[in-house]
Amino acid sequence: MSDLPRLFICLDCEGPITQNDNAFEMAEAFIPHGGGFFARVSRYDDFLADVLKRPGYKAGDTLRLILPFFKAFGLTNQEIRRFSRKTLRLLPGACEFLAWAKERYPTFIISTSYRPYLDALCEACSFPPENVFCTEVDLDSQGLSEEERRILEELAQEIAAMPLLDWPEGAKGPDDLEPEMRQVFERLDEIFFSLLPRLSVGRLLKEVNPVGGQEKARATEEAAQRVGLPLSSAIYVGDSITDAPALEEVRRAGGLSVSFNGNRYALRAAEVAVVAYDVRVIALMVEIYRQRGRQALRGLRRDSALLSLLPPEIQSGLDKPFEIYEVREEDLPRLIEISENARKAVRGVAIGALG
Repeated sequence: MSDLPRLFICLDCEGPITQNDNAFEMAEAFIPHGGGFFARVSRYDDFLADVLKRPGYKAGDTLRLILPFFKAFGLTNQEIRRFSRKTLRLLPGACEFLAWAKERYPTFIISTSYRPYLDALCEACSFPPENVFCTEVDLDSQGLSEEERRILEELAQEIAAMPLLDWPEGAKGPDDLEPEMRQVFERLDEIFFSLLPRLSVGRLLKEVNPVGGQEKARATEEAAQRVGLPLSSAIYVGDSITDAPALEEVRRAGGLSVSFNGNRYALRAAEVAVVAYDVRVIALMVEIYRQRGRQALRGLRRDSALLSLLPPEIQSGLDKPFEIYEVREEDLPRLIEISENARKAVRGVAIGALG
């Protein structure tokens, strides 16, 4: 492999590799009306990170905010591991692509998801755990009184019954919200930044640091340092708001930033948008970029001459339709519609609608 140009690949997990949203699915499984509960906390997370830009808060901190509730509804470290292994759903070609990538380039997974879920993926695809950055969590280290359990159960029920937080385009803060939405925001703020920190289980909010937002950018920098390459040698593939800072940083450095079935947050930060139903299209994109440069990626379609660059186990995954677009400001509305529709088709409407 010494003749290969020096590139390294960083991939988000949920979206580019797996169909799951592990935390959402655990909320659905263990918390009454947990899907609605998680969607409301996730939307609040989007508002804090993308609109309010609250200091000290980053996209993906949903996975910190929900931990006291997971504890209240009986989740343990062992249960997270069991659930993650049982429910892991890979995108077509995921293990084949990871095997191909790690043999040719330094390859890292940078995920906001909890460590037990990434362990399940590593086991399924024989991917080295030491090349994974993700959220470390230990629910067993935290006790919980019956009184706190009751409080958390009632709060979960209250949150699940709230309207979904919404805001107008161009909003900058709570003053731009409609009265009902401002009331929702203020109550969520009270729950997560006043009530929960006063509980003993609120220690989880201080101790757990999800790998989302700027933490993903830092992880990408650490990966670059580990392999001795500049960020301009990075290919970063992500799909959500938690990937936006890493996508932006790699793009500024001159690397390749890729939205894979991404939502509007990822698309606004990326240089290239991939819409696909099989992960192996990323291998084609990497090889075209390596051999022919970024200009050759524009409007790339299936082509027998291009496919000859890839081994048979990768070629076999490219029978499904795919599109690769240059992300331009004037095309964003159309690209957002195309990409978010594919995102929902691949991962399901409920997961696809999350930030």
